Amino acid sequence: MFTGIVETTGLVEAIEATGTNLTFRIESSLTPELKIDQSVSHNGVCLTVTSLDDRSYTVTAVDETLKKTNLGKLAVGDRVNLERCMPANGRFDGHIVQGHVDQPGLCTNIQDVDGSWLFDFEYAPGDDPANRNITVEKGSICINGVSLTVFNSEDNRFRVTIIPYTYNHTTFRDLKVGDMVNLEFDIVGKYLKKMFAGYR
Repeated sequence: MFTGIVETTGLVEAIEATGTNLTFRIESSLTPELKIDQSVSHNGVCLTVTSLDDRSYTVTAVDETLKKTNLGKLAVGDRVNLERCMPANGRFDGHIVQGHVDQPGLCTNIQDVDGSWLFDFEYAPGDDPANRNITVEKGSICINGVSLTVFNSEDNRFRVTIIPYTYNHTTFRDLKVGDMVNLEFDIVGKYLKKMFAGYR
């Protein structure tokens, strides 16, 4: 489990295709603290460390992951948000994040408001009405692995505010209008939506 509090960013050093899978070599300051078989969130996607050296490590994304996230669009030189799983004795600073992306979203607008930034996102509804994701005003959302608070919540769209620290220490400073992002919706909201769906 993760919290959506990004520890640092990593640099994509190499990408290797093996069948329908992609293996990424990531350079990161976290590498000396990692071990093989450890779970690490990459842009909100939980991946397993498969090898490492002094300064970089590798993870593999399977075809299903590549289809449902933006990892397949990564290129050498891109940066990714990184978070190790939450320690049992750690502080819960974000919200419950599983590292299982629900669907991609699209950045539709970025506005600099003199000290912070407003980002607007849209997402398509799922084919199955029972699986359609929702946001709620002042609720939680995970975008590319970052825990954020929703406002201007509407059907299939919402807005978040990014403070300077988050902007400068995550990949939000690299994000452009039209870019795809990974969305993980609040797990509590997803359970409640499913529980009450039968009462409609």
